[in-house]
Amino acid sequence: MGGKRFPRLFLAGVAGLVVACGGGAGGHGAPDPINGAPDDGALPDAGTPSTRPDGGTTPDGGTGPGEPDAGEPDGGPPPQSSRCMPTAGEPQWVLEGEPVSATVTCATGHAEPGTRFTVDNLPPGARFDEISGTLSWTPGKDQAAVWQLTLREQGTGETGTLKVGVAENESAPGNVPIVDPVAYTEEYGLPVFHLSFEGKLTGGSHRPVQLVYRGRRFNLEAKYRGATSSVFPKRSLTLKFPDEDLFSEPVFGNGFKDRKRVVLITTFNDNAYLRSRLAFDVWSRMSPGHLHLRTYSAVLYVNNEYVGLYTVADHVNKRLMAAHGVDKDADLFKAVDNRANFSRLRKDGTPKDALREGYEKKEGSPEEGEPGAFTPMEALTAFIADSDAEAFRAGFPQRMNVQDYQDWWIFNTLILGVDSSAKNAYHAYDPATGGPWRFIPWDLDASFGQSYDTTRTSPTSRPDFRADNLLFQRMLADATFAGPMRERYRALLRDTLNVEVMMALIDGYVRETAPSARRDWAKWGAKHQGFGDPNDPWGGYGNFPHWHTRQDFNSYEEEVEYVRQWIRTRWGALESALP
Repeated sequence: MGGKRFPRLFLAGVAGLVVACGGGAGGHGAPDPINGAPDDGALPDAGTPSTRPDGGTTPDGGTGPGEPDAGEPDGGPPPQSSRCMPTAGEPQWVLEGEPVSATVTCATGHAEPGTRFTVDNLPPGARFDEISGTLSWTPGKDQAAVWQLTLREQGTGETGTLKVGVAENESAPGNVPIVDPVAYTEEYGLPVFHLSFEGKLTGGSHRPVQLVYRGRRFNLEAKYRGATSSVFPKRSLTLKFPDEDLFSEPVFGNGFKDRKRVVLITTFNDNAYLRSRLAFDVWSRMSPGHLHLRTYSAVLYVNNEYVGLYTVADHVNKRLMAAHGVDKDADLFKAVDNRANFSRLRKDGTPKDALREGYEKKEGSPEEGEPGAFTPMEALTAFIADSDAEAFRAGFPQRMNVQDYQDWWIFNTLILGVDSSAKNAYHAYDPATGGPWRFIPWDLDASFGQSYDTTRTSPTSRPDFRADNLLFQRMLADATFAGPMRERYRALLRDTLNVEVMMALIDGYVRETAPSARRDWAKWGAKHQGFGDPNDPWGGYGNFPHWHTRQDFNSYEEEVEYVRQWIRTRWGALESALP
């Protein structure tokens, strides 16, 4: 790769590793608790992650001759090894050129007279004073990596670990690009996608790319995704992994394992950097029976250049359906525009040429373009549009998962999803069993106080979206469904999704992402505020003509606080009167 190599570098396979201690020379890593979205029991826990990026199938890098590996302890002194437990505190995260200072002490607080420490794998340029036990280091321009420094008490041989993450300082004069992506596993505690390819990606077909993730190399395919958002300077992507080399994230995402496809959702239109994650977590918490998507936050580099902070999410496909008990060969339809409103009429009141208008078929047979591909969706739309009140009351629970579709209305009015009342949704149907139809939300950046173009929405607005979606209109018009639906709404506001639950979720995202969010905002903030201007070279004006006219842009910290206050106000308004 060129550049300076790092002797005896230990790769970081687990985010949040603080101190690993053990008897003699055999200490091995112990991960922090899972620091993805808090687990309320609706989602399986990610378990205890491996200390190596690939789950133990490849060496952990940097272990030199005679040094301990990441496996079982290899002996050492007996019980007296607990006398000290060397520690230098929490992980430290700095930019190249920023100083690091740490003092090694005994975690037990029982240092014996003459206790002295060393650091086995001191980085080039670092100094360690054995008398004071103090480490001092200012990482150079070519030292961006995650360093696991082995702390050793000389008398007993006990070891501990200090994790120092050195972030790439791309804006520094004379900066050296990341020397080894395999060693650059995390940035400010978040995992890093190192994507590389020749030429350009497109929004059409997937093309071959290479990825380094947590020290593991993949050969895969990728493409840009998004229609309206295709003009963003920071675009969303889909990564497609080979069947024999699936993707897993061992720490974040509450069980994000063995994925064939992974979506990297841009945060360019959300400078709170949390709306998509928060919305998907709300959907998951509403019911363990939902078809939910797991998400987490990560950093993307493309061809060794910093792109920024992304939301990593499940891809909605047959594998996701199969994981939730829906046959992998079931039909999957995506609502791509507001004609997907379960009506014979378009939103402007004109008749549709076909009831399939507004949908794309993503999975199932016959495939899109073949005769009969949309027959199930057309039949469902005809039932909702044509049945009388009695037939709808009897047929709705037979054809559709009632809780899914009632929760869609609750969910969308709760988060004020002004761009998700008909479009930006998936509908799954298994023709072999005759249903019931299932619902999956998607594309949720227009929520929690902003529209698709980042313009503000009022927290006290109470639209019921019945004019946008005939299914909503029919559910609300029938007391058999509307009464229990509103009672469930009140219970969710009171218990499962109360204000304090929402604040705790936001607190968790901020703890994880704040340093990376500030770094992303420093890169993209000016383009975010000027986006959509007629002179903007990205061409955003056609799709987002009102974006740049806003007079209420916030900094990152201000936008997070805006979301907090918006939720507090909205929840209070909904508790007094539902839509």
